This record gives sequence, C-alpha cells and structure tokens, in this order.
Amino acid sequence: MTRPRTAALIVAAGRGLRAGTVVAKQYTPIAGRAMLAHAHAAFAAHPLIDEVVTVIADGQQELARVALGPAARIVIGGALRRDSVAIGMAALNPAIERVLVHDAARPFVPVEVIDRVLCALDEADGAVPTLPVADTLTRGDGALVRRDDLHRIQTPQGFGRAILASAHAAWPIDEDASDDAQMVRRLGGRVALVQGDIMLDKVTYPQDFAAAEARLTWETRSAMGFDVHRLESGEELWLGGILIPHDKGLSGHSDADVALHAITDALLGTIAAGDIGTHFPPSDPQWRGASSDRFLAHAASLIADRGGRIDFVDLTLMCEEPKIGPHRAAMTARIAEIIHLHPDRVSLKATTTERLGFTGRGEGIAAQAIATVSLPGQPR
Repeated sequence: MTRPRTAALIVAAGRGLRAGTVVAKQYTPIAGRAMLAHAHAAFAAHPLIDEVVTVIADGQQELARVALGPAARIVIGGALRRDSVAIGMAALNPAIERVLVHDAARPFVPVEVIDRVLCALDEADGAVPTLPVADTLTRGDGALVRRDDLHRIQTPQGFGRAILASAHAAWPIDEDASDDAQMVRRLGGRVALVQGDIMLDKVTYPQDFAAAEARLTWETRSAMGFDVHRLESGEELWLGGILIPHDKGLSGHSDADVALHAITDALLGTIAAGDIGTHFPPSDPQWRGASSDRFLAHAASLIADRGGRIDFVDLTLMCEEPKIGPHRAAMTARIAEIIHLHPDRVSLKATTTERLGFTGRGEGIAAQAIATVSLPGQPR
C-alpha cells in the first residue's frame, strides 16, 4: 500500500513582540540558528514528510530566506492565525493528503512526536500532542480546578487535509481560533490526543530563549590540519596572519600562510567539509596572492552557520628560521581575531627538526593544527 503524502505547514507570520527581541522572535538565534530554522530542519529531515511550507508575515521575506535558504517554500500569511493556515493549505501540492500544522514558536520537534501524530491519523481525523497539567490550579475565587482531564496542547497538530480545509471553510469569519483542533472538533471530526514532549514548549518571553538553548545537547569534535610550503627568496613571509621580516618568504598560490592553512583545514575537518583546496582551488586565478585570513574566516563562518562554536585551536610550527618566539603574541592575537576567539583559546608552539629533513635544511615550513569545536546536536 502507498502511504498518504504528508506536508508540514509551519505558521510563522506573527510579530513576536512579547519576546522583546530586535527582530520577530522566530528569526532570533537559538544556538546560532534562527528559531524558525530548527523546526523547518526537523520536518525537512523526516522521511514521512513530503513537503514543508512556511507561512510568514509580509516584510519578513529576506529574514526567512536567510534563515531557511533560497530553496525553502515560503508564502505570505494573513492577519489572523487561521488566515495564515488557510493560505498555507492553499499553497500545498494537490497530492498532499495529510497536514501537520506547527507553530514556529516551538523550535524543537522530536521525531517521536511526529511519528505519534502521523500514526494516530490512521484512525482519527486529527491528532494533537499534549502534556498533562502537573501544577495545582485554582480559579480567581480560590476554588480548586480538577486537573485530571486537563491537557497542555502542543503542535504539530495533524489532520486529514480534506477535513481541515472543510473546518476552515465552515468557521465563522468573525471568530478567531487558537488552534486547528477546535475547528475540526466543531465540524464533528474526531481528534486523538498523543503524548507530547517538553521539548515542544513555546518560546514566548525573553527568558524562554535561554531555557530553550539549555535543552540542546552539544557534540564535541576535533580534527587535524597539516600544511607545508617552500621558502624562497623574493617572497614575503606571512605566518599566522602577520608579515614577518625575513630574507625568504613562503611560496604558494595564495600568500602561502602555512599556519592559517593548517588551522583552516582543521576547522573544515570538524564539520567534514573537505579541505582548503575544496573551497579555494589553486587552479582558480582569483585566489592568486589572496590573503589566507579569508580562508580561515570562511571556515569559521561555516561552523557558525551550523550553530557551532570554536572551543580551542592548537598550532605547532616546524622550522629552523625565523624564530617564532618574538612573534608568538602577535600571531596568537591575529588568529584569535580572525576566528572571533579569545586569545587564551589559541595555543601556538614552535619546534625545530634538529636540522633533519626539508625544514631542518631551511627549505620550508610545516604546520600542524588541531581544532576543537562544539556543535548543537539533538534536543535532549
């Protein structure tokens, strides 16, 4: 049997004013990534989701493109939440049979919750993730409220496309709806309740951002980079991002800064992004004589784009000359500046090879670097 085709509809057309952020809260970073991007990535990666459509407010197009990338499907929503859902529904591929409606203010979407909602749709018209109410509740007069039958409603809420469309069409035009489940129930549809997850808590107020980021697990990765360049007369000696007076310089297609090249490869290795030649091929004339700080900054930006952070860089230079000691502080400061790291997180050492090999003969300089980074993993 063929499975029903399913779409995820992310509602992100709000202004997010209560969060107190500079931009709408759905574009505010959590762990280096726009809040909206976390939810979008979760649905896009799920094997049973065939399409993801994000509904945004007019004027937020550029923010959405930066957050989600140019290939993401984006539509402009309406004044009310139910208007935005209806607009998003109309933009779906006609072959879509089931829809998951999700609020962008819930950035972390566990795979297990998506699976439970989809499974429940095999027997019901709709499915909603919920959590029990643990706190004691009272009315304004102090009377206790029974919490046995109370639930905290979350998203994504799943529905058959046809019944959700009918529920929206039948809803009074002058009445708003806080979620789609109540619309489907009013039409007579059966909505199942499935186990939700604390990871789906909404981000509404400023303090919620720190709480959301604390829910992420972090993965530590280390990788090594190694590079060698020949010393030649008539070349400038760029090393560790600074120009060092010397009778010879390093020869290469760019400025041949062997130290920055080794660190660049180490950083690229932590995210399995190839090596420096992959991103800046020596066959490309635009990189002839290029300053290597551009290469290092690029590698650091790729890690930042993944929501990661650089924790530490350790560099060892192998040469007889020049003497590294007098330039160590300047090189350390410059490397830290390029990758936006505190200087005490950059270690720079130097050694000779006891006059052995090409470095011992003064024919070149070798560099070895190890970088350690942290990358956000799955929410815990």
